[in-house]
Amino acid sequence: MKRLLKTSLIMAAMIPAMAMAVPSAGDREITLSGAGASDKDFDQNGISMQGSWGEYLSPSSLWGVRQSIGISDSEGEETNFDGSTRVFYDYHFGTGDTRPFIGASIGGIYGEQVDESFIAGPEIGVKHWVKEDVFITGMMEYQFLFKSASDADDRYDDGAIFYSVGVGYNF
Repeated sequence: MKRLLKTSLIMAAMIPAMAMAVPSAGDREITLSGAGASDKDFDQNGISMQGSWGEYLSPSSLWGVRQSIGISDSEGEETNFDGSTRVFYDYHFGTGDTRPFIGASIGGIYGEQVDESFIAGPEIGVKHWVKEDVFITGMMEYQFLFKSASDADDRYDDGAIFYSVGVGYNF
């Protein structure tokens, strides 16, 4: 009887760890994040959204495609649309509910208020699973802009930092 009780307690202690399972090879994920800003009179407004789709190559490595869209509107001016599309690779550390990651992305930026060019750079972030398949994520990207491969080395210092906070789902 003591052995059964001891085994039951051990199994009960393991249930929370099993509930927040680490994604495995072949699992996919989608994320969605957004932001907005307005002046106090709502004469100048901007919103941005970012979504991604990815597939785990192993429990630690994820590759995918990330899409960002920005919309800005100023009183008396036309509404402007900008976007970027990038392919990314991220490496996740640990196996718990909270997993930091580092990675890199490459793609293009385009739109009405940007100089259309290639972008590439490192990224760093963290994911925290709040349910078995649902997580919140925060990420920072440094993207440098370049027109050609020979231009990439010269333009590394001419980049921008992008931040995002969102929610994701594994399936």
